[in-house]
Amino acid sequence: MNKLETLKNNTDEIVTKEELKVVLSKSKPKAYIGFEPSGTVHLGWKICTNKIKDFLDCGFSFTVLLADWHAYINDKLDRDIEKIKLCGKYMEDCFAAMGVDKNKVEFIYASDYIGDSRYWELVLRTAKATSVARVKRAMDIMGREEAEAEKDLSKLFYPAMQVADIFYLDLDVAYGGMDQRHAHMLARDVSKKLDRKSPVAIHTPLLTGLQAGGRMNPIEAKMSKSKPDSMISIHDKPMDVERKIKKAYCPEKTVEGNPVFEMCKYVIFPELNDEVFLIERPGKFGGNLEFKSYEELEKAYVLGLHPLDLKNATISYVNKTLEPVHKYFEKHSDSYNKMKELGIIQ
Repeated sequence: MNKLETLKNNTDEIVTKEELKVVLSKSKPKAYIGFEPSGTVHLGWKICTNKIKDFLDCGFSFTVLLADWHAYINDKLDRDIEKIKLCGKYMEDCFAAMGVDKNKVEFIYASDYIGDSRYWELVLRTAKATSVARVKRAMDIMGREEAEAEKDLSKLFYPAMQVADIFYLDLDVAYGGMDQRHAHMLARDVSKKLDRKSPVAIHTPLLTGLQAGGRMNPIEAKMSKSKPDSMISIHDKPMDVERKIKKAYCPEKTVEGNPVFEMCKYVIFPELNDEVFLIERPGKFGGNLEFKSYEELEKAYVLGLHPLDLKNATISYVNKTLEPVHKYFEKHSDSYNKMKELGIIQ
């Protein structure tokens, strides 16, 4: 698989592929993803960590921005900046636990440059180059509605700060989930007015919450720590994983909008390498089934594979995926334990 195909794998969109080809011709292109430190990390992060490993394999210099002051603006962790920074350290451990080599990525906190006048110049120039209406439309990157800016002016700073982050870090590629699309498109528009590098935007899907179903907005339906029973924490014990997946929305013969299938596609199959996806079941129910590709599994499900068979296999593979995560935290527990002591993680 060439570099372009590697970066395209399991993405929802690339804006634009032609620009990405140009970026890939550079000797050491720069990419980033930004996260608010705000609490427990869930299984959906595997989509991000897998894609970060793709970037590294393609020769990128990769930055993870732990956006502590952005989390403060977004009212996370009681707006306690010290708690937010502690959560950032915990998140660094989460990346390592999920297979991202901490020696190959750079972790930066917004606190590292919040005092730099050059950054605030970029924030002001970004604000000057866009409208209040456009900024409000981008507020969904925070999980906020436009009306909330009427009560708290800082909420309007957030999209301009995120655009300034991209310019300040001099990035070739801005990567994130589909919930970050508006900010990345704003950065591309503003770049033309400020004569700044226009970032290629790469977006991966958001893992749907286990209880979500029907025609829900993907951003509203995403797996979230605010809905504990609808998400799988990377710290969940095997019995918790089993309980949650057994209760998950999983309609017969339906793949679209099926959160169990999303876990298979975006979390389990990327980890299998050349191994088959095995569904174990008694002979009286047809015996074991092996699938060499996700497409084969999808076809079998549409033709009548039972949801419980799919769920049982998914439970087993998710627990295998979480085993190395749990082992990592047994050896690197300081930040995690402090988070638990403060009640940030249950």
